[in-house]
Amino acid sequence: METIRRLSARRSRGTERPTARLGWLDALRGVAALMVAMHHFGILELLPFGGAVWAHFDLGLYGVMVFFLVSGYIIPASLERRGDVRAFWMGRLFRIYPALIAAYVVAILVLPKGDGSVALFRTGHDLISLTANATMLQDMLNVVNGMGVAWTLTYEMIFYFLVTGLFTLGWHKRSSAFAVGFAAVGLVFGGTLTAGVFGHDVGSTRHLVLAAALIVLMGFVCMLSGNPALTRLGALLVGGLGVVLLFTNSRAPVFETLTIFATMFASTVLHRAEHGQIDRMQATLACGFVVVSGVAIGWMYNRNGMEQGTWTSGWMSWCISYAGAWATFLGAMALRKRRFPRVLTWLGAVSFSLYLLHVHVVHTLGPLVGVPPRPTATGAKVLWGVEFLTVALVASYLLYRLVELPFQKLGRKALKTLERLLPAPSAGPVQEAPVQEAPFQGGPTREVRVQEVQVEPEAAAVTR
Repeated sequence: METIRRLSARRSRGTERPTARLGWLDALRGVAALMVAMHHFGILELLPFGGAVWAHFDLGLYGVMVFFLVSGYIIPASLERRGDVRAFWMGRLFRIYPALIAAYVVAILVLPKGDGSVALFRTGHDLISLTANATMLQDMLNVVNGMGVAWTLTYEMIFYFLVTGLFTLGWHKRSSAFAVGFAAVGLVFGGTLTAGVFGHDVGSTRHLVLAAALIVLMGFVCMLSGNPALTRLGALLVGGLGVVLLFTNSRAPVFETLTIFATMFASTVLHRAEHGQIDRMQATLACGFVVVSGVAIGWMYNRNGMEQGTWTSGWMSWCISYAGAWATFLGAMALRKRRFPRVLTWLGAVSFSLYLLHVHVVHTLGPLVGVPPRPTATGAKVLWGVEFLTVALVASYLLYRLVELPFQKLGRKALKTLERLLPAPSAGPVQEAPVQEAPFQGGPTREVRVQEVQVEPEAAAVTR
């Protein structure tokens, strides 16, 4: 009985520990969401020193890099905790698509036809646009993003593809090699690798979109089948597609694309080091190389007109923003055992909805209150900012409560139904985080496996 009590106490402590860590992740997402929203709101245009800040620091790049760091930290851990590709993807699909579709509906209903922040059904090639955006790979398929904020969903989706493929091959713990590899290729070839290999005319784009859509469809059918062999085949199909696209057809400059993936895999390295899966010295060297490379890449390549592709003011803005994102993430990680302000964790909870809706709010609310032109008086500036934030947060909360939460619940039910219809063969125990139990008196060390409960953050999104 004493042994059982000790094991139960250890299990209880193990399941509580991840909950304490969730606060810092939510706080990061909240801060990043606020930065991105204020960036698109144009907060720097209302500040007397805004021009100087913009020349040295880009709120949008900073925010999105924080989000990529959060995704890199938690997404592979979520998949490995589940140990089930089908469950992982059902969770992802019901987490992202319902809110995204709802945001598109809102955009089409409230934004004027000429508004550039929404392009779905407004390109003259509606079927191509709809198909490409449905795969969420549009930013690498020569297709205009259906909403400006959707461009980073492509990077998130390809990261999911890569992580899933590596997991099915058993290579998922080689995060250091992939982080360093992406950073090294970006350093050496960031200015010479050619994007847009598949062309930009309608004919080549149509064929590319059709091919990608069929591969993604086949991949999901296989991954959701529950059959181990088919799951591996599906994961390799979508992972292979992701690799081809990111190296050959990225709309963004190749150096930025490679830096993003290096950053996400480096964040995975941090998670592995924290949980004792890799040596801390190895993690320190890998992450240090990625950070230094990211800054060097910005200095070398984000100039001479290339900054127009990254939508930053120049190399200094890139370098400071990128380093700042890492500093913020590492600082929050160092404080992960502390409680974070509830307002930040709440903001983190609604952050995906805030991403999707904040541009809609600016473009809808502005004309109603006579903006543009921008207010010049201090009181008017403050009032305009408060109005924007209030409406944006209320709209985000409504989307979160009315769409995100109900569909996440529906996704869990759908998964159970799918598992009844297509039961998966037994594949052994779920991969979980090991926790070392103190040696029993007179006996060897016992290892207790404790499932980590993590909240999966949404995909990042920022207008480009």
